[in-house]
Amino acid sequence: MPAYKAPLRDMKFLLNEVFDYPKHYASLASGENATPDIVDAILTECARFCEEQLSPLYQLGDEEGCTLKDGEVTTPKGYKEAYNQYVMGGWQGLSAPEEFGGQGLPASMGLMKQEMMGTANWSFSMYPGLSMGAMNTIFLHGSDDQKDTYLLPLTEGRWAGTMCLTEPQCGTDLGQVKTKAEPQTDGSYKITGTKIFISSGDHDLTENIVHIVLARLPDAPKGTRGISLFIVPKFMPGADGSVGERNAVVCGSLEKKMGIKASATCVLNFDGATGYLIGPENEGLECMFTFMNTARIGTAIQGVGPAELSYQWALDYARERRSMRALSGKKEPDQVADSLIHHADVRRMLLTQKAIAEGGRAMLYDAARLADHMVEGHAAGDTKKAEKYDDKLGFLTPILKGFLTELGNEAASLGMQVFGGHGYIREHGMEQIARDTRIATLYEGTTGIQALDLLGRKVLLTTKGGAVRDFTARIANFARKHLTDSRLRPFALDLLKLTAQWNLLTVRIMLAARKDRDVVSSASYDFLMYSGYVTMAYMWARQAATAVNCLDNGGDDSEAFYTTKLATAEFYFERLLPRAQTHATSMLSPSRNLMQIDPENMAFTG
Repeated sequence: MPAYKAPLRDMKFLLNEVFDYPKHYASLASGENATPDIVDAILTECARFCEEQLSPLYQLGDEEGCTLKDGEVTTPKGYKEAYNQYVMGGWQGLSAPEEFGGQGLPASMGLMKQEMMGTANWSFSMYPGLSMGAMNTIFLHGSDDQKDTYLLPLTEGRWAGTMCLTEPQCGTDLGQVKTKAEPQTDGSYKITGTKIFISSGDHDLTENIVHIVLARLPDAPKGTRGISLFIVPKFMPGADGSVGERNAVVCGSLEKKMGIKASATCVLNFDGATGYLIGPENEGLECMFTFMNTARIGTAIQGVGPAELSYQWALDYARERRSMRALSGKKEPDQVADSLIHHADVRRMLLTQKAIAEGGRAMLYDAARLADHMVEGHAAGDTKKAEKYDDKLGFLTPILKGFLTELGNEAASLGMQVFGGHGYIREHGMEQIARDTRIATLYEGTTGIQALDLLGRKVLLTTKGGAVRDFTARIANFARKHLTDSRLRPFALDLLKLTAQWNLLTVRIMLAARKDRDVVSSASYDFLMYSGYVTMAYMWARQAATAVNCLDNGGDDSEAFYTTKLATAEFYFERLLPRAQTHATSMLSPSRNLMQIDPENMAFTG
């Protein structure tokens, strides 16, 4: 059975040498205890937990799946024991406020933990991962009583959380939500309706589950303006914090899915369940965005994770499997054939996986610093600071989620390809990575929705192109500093050209959209992918610049490590970055070629 090894060397390179996290943590109130020694110890221990506890359950959980009997869900064998180990290790409260039982470490530490857990076993990681969004929502929008009731058991991991948005008649278009909330004389509400696709909607890992539910009040306006947010526990909390009577919410069925089969994806039926309003009436969608942004950043990990896992297993296989001779001559003359890794096309696939995994990880860690400042602003009541960093992170969120999950699917497919026919059978685990990864481009907003959010909302509507101008200015400032170094000049020149092009493309789409609104939708996917390739190029250039500095002045790792970083950056710029130009051409193509065929003429059958 394949095994996962945490990429600690690459993680520490980004943390300590590329992004200078020690300096970053020193600037945060929550970073007081995030000293280099403590961070290193936490990462090492988390790696051990993921390698020894979670990775062995990955394929076993897929084989067994979850089961539903009498409205109760049972997780696969070993999951409850692993979750108990997770709780005992205090992992759920790593970045939670100390006042509610957490360790008070920066939010980015939780992201790094989630990356390792998600790579080792994405199905398992979804159970505590959904709880984090519920905790953040209650912390930011809940009343003092709600915080006192729910945050401590959620932080300790004794209770879990969910996000209940989607209904049978609506997915992304939440304006169609029909779940009702009837006010009661005691200040509670009776919640009635059906929610579908609810990750971790029911399970046997915790003593209680706290559902965060979108519903409508009787006099609510139509559309998204009339949605409120409610806390609906599976079991009613007792006054002493204990678990009381069962609430009227039941798992009606488990979704039969392509992948992540060990993650319970439920249909939940609320039949007059007791719920409590969280946040202002009819502003539930605004409050839910706290959950959504958390979920989308977390989902972006499912682009990096499968690329990393598939790369690790494909690399091992390519080193061991022998087939034919390399075109440049025998590499292993004492063997019957040369290893796959000596063939250039196999190298193409492996390096693509490597560039996606390590470039995507850099994108996540760069964004995580913004998340740290945003969370600190919220915690300190500094609205101005929180909004500033929320805006910066908001621009990157759809790029992270949409672009990285698309590339994660590509990397998983390439891993299967390296294995050839063996990649298609279940024994080696490669087809499971591909199945598990496919959902990442769909949930928490499909790639198309992320693209519309990026171009339509963040770039054109909200900032009039300002978000692109601000981010490209940051890239250009970096590039100019490295024009004089011959090793970095090619990267810097490409980045300067791309920043100018990115702004020009934005202006051209903005002007075209004045005459044809469909341009925004028709250009959005290519705009997102272009944005992703340029952003990853920036991250690879930063890694290359750091590698050059370490080669010249000494670093924490070996010379081979840094030269490999430079070579991978060169591969990315020369082999993958050119894809951006295809997207640039496509996004300027008129919407006419998409919309001119009448719907009834899309197919001629019979």
